[in-house]
Amino acid sequence: MNAPPTHRRAVLLMALGGPASLPDVEPYLRDLRGGRATPSELVEEFRERYRRIGGGSPLVEITRRQASALERRLAAEGVPARCEVGMRHGHPKIGEAVTRLVDEGIDELTGLCMTPYYSTWSVGGYLSALRKAVEETDTPPRLRLVESWHHDPSLAQAFALKVSHRLHSLADRGVRDPLVLFTAHSLPGVKDPETEPYVVELAATRKAIGERLPPIRSRFAYQSVGRREGPWLGPSAEEELDRAARHGEKAVLVVPFGFVSDNLEILFDVEIEMREQARRLGLVFDRTDSLNDDPLLIDALAHAALSSGSSTHGAPGGAPS
Repeated sequence: MNAPPTHRRAVLLMALGGPASLPDVEPYLRDLRGGRATPSELVEEFRERYRRIGGGSPLVEITRRQASALERRLAAEGVPARCEVGMRHGHPKIGEAVTRLVDEGIDELTGLCMTPYYSTWSVGGYLSALRKAVEETDTPPRLRLVESWHHDPSLAQAFALKVSHRLHSLADRGVRDPLVLFTAHSLPGVKDPETEPYVVELAATRKAIGERLPPIRSRFAYQSVGRREGPWLGPSAEEELDRAARHGEKAVLVVPFGFVSDNLEILFDVEIEMREQARRLGLVFDRTDSLNDDPLLIDALAHAALSSGSSTHGAPGGAPS
């Protein structure tokens, strides 16, 4: 007689993914572009970017660490749950993870994106991919979807502590009262920013972070505009750095709170490109560390996983896509 599975419940942490090595860059970009061939000059550009951050993306490995930490955290709460990772692009794919979990006998699955802020462009796509994968299984598990977890106090506290640490570090170097520039990934095609959930949730989390800090002077900007034509959310981080220099700022502390993990947008767009721009402008530059597997982030993930409300049995529903 077969032994019952250790866990009947699972949490799937979903992230964008990334190439593990330079030879993986071209297939990753092809997957990102929906199977379309990538111009060779674009492949070479991104190979160089990944080369400059160490030869590949750390995102998958960081997400695995987060999943392991979350599994331990849930077990400590008396909730045994298998915590897995699934990438929207690259491997392991969301569908691959779902198949593996169903084969293990999981009958309840919570989908949790590794971005706290909801948008149809990002989170909606992840949740759609998850629903599709569940629908295609022979025995669909009960599905719970976390659309957003930006409001969790542990998340704001985790970011606030990172900001406080860097402010003290700068002060130790004689740099006081820097401009604090909060950044998040830009989005294309937003018709009404004032009602866009992504914009509203970012503003709420930024406010919550600020309430946990001493008085600071801060601005907000969007970073990492993509190649898609048409308008993207602004102002851009590049514009804000230029503005800071024009207005006589001496130092800028960048807080990329739109991300919770190190990825290309942090390690290249911020750490390399923005730092170089600041150097050209004569600005002292620093950035906060990413949360990665910080215990407070794991607390926030646990709260989100345990409070997930919308559920289906593999049928369409949940977050819009």
